[in-house]
Amino acid sequence: MARVLVTGGTGFVGAHCLIQLLAGGHETRATVRDLKRESDVRAMLRQGGAGEVGERLKMFRADLSADAGWAEAVRGCDYVLHVASPFPVTVPKDENELIVPARDGALRVLKAARDAGVQRVVLTSSFVAVGYGVPKDRTAVFTEDDWTNLNDPSVQPYGKSKTIAERAAWDFIAREGGQLELAVVNPTLIFGPVLGSDVSASIVLVKRLLDGSLPGCPDLWFGVVDVRDVADLHIRAMTDPAARGERFLATSGDFVNVRQIAQTLKDGMGELARKVPTRSLPNWLMRAVGPFDPEIRAILPELGKRKNGSNEKARRLLGWTPRTTKEAVLATARSLSELKLLKAA
Repeated sequence: MARVLVTGGTGFVGAHCLIQLLAGGHETRATVRDLKRESDVRAMLRQGGAGEVGERLKMFRADLSADAGWAEAVRGCDYVLHVASPFPVTVPKDENELIVPARDGALRVLKAARDAGVQRVVLTSSFVAVGYGVPKDRTAVFTEDDWTNLNDPSVQPYGKSKTIAERAAWDFIAREGGQLELAVVNPTLIFGPVLGSDVSASIVLVKRLLDGSLPGCPDLWFGVVDVRDVADLHIRAMTDPAARGERFLATSGDFVNVRQIAQTLKDGMGELARKVPTRSLPNWLMRAVGPFDPEIRAILPELGKRKNGSNEKARRLLGWTPRTTKEAVLATARSLSELKLLKAA
């Protein structure tokens, strides 16, 4: 079995990667920005069914914004899953708050991995590095050959950060990566079993639908993927020779809109979904409110864009078989309820 470092051990994807690596018998390491969070990581692993992992998991302090700690964390590792990246619920005033740590952090990890003789890094990118800044009337399905258009003013800071970081990673490998290999996973909106109270921005959508704090459903379309399948794809991309130098879109299938997600909750969660709105919010209303609400203003360019992406490459090259969108959405809701993370009636 291999020795694997997962960056961002406290994160949604990072914790699920650790759970599957441990189940596979790998020796695991994880980075956190503060070692006081080690107990949180271990609690998340227990919640995910890993039990008490003891010395099979070692924690290291390392921050994307500083060089300290990375050389020690990667020393002796065979593989690195670089999952950590800033993902805010709200849009920052300065886009460089996201861009700089995402880009520079990726380069720090790659340099440390190269210098330590790591065989391969799997970088967690995003669909926002693939399918944004495109015309509204585009009908073609997105594939790994597509890139977000950074020249389009509608691309938000998070999309810029992921695109710039991934471009920088590929450029580094081409110029000075040496023997280090790179594979990239580009997930769509990630749902699935929540492991703790510090929920990711993607989970907030389901949470707000369930607690009724979202008054209706804007005309936004997403690909959806279960976090367990994202972790599985990372591990397949880590070891399969076919993944070297490749990007992989991680999506369960057809893209859905917010109203369809809401209806899935209504149909599958019974009384827990009584507050879920299924009425559509018209685009004109969203545009009227946008100037007064920065979160709504940020999504205005994506209203009505019926994007779709293909998972054919991951299925064909790596044998990946993801869960359905329905399974991912309902698993999210059940875990939020189980952990008592929903507002009381």
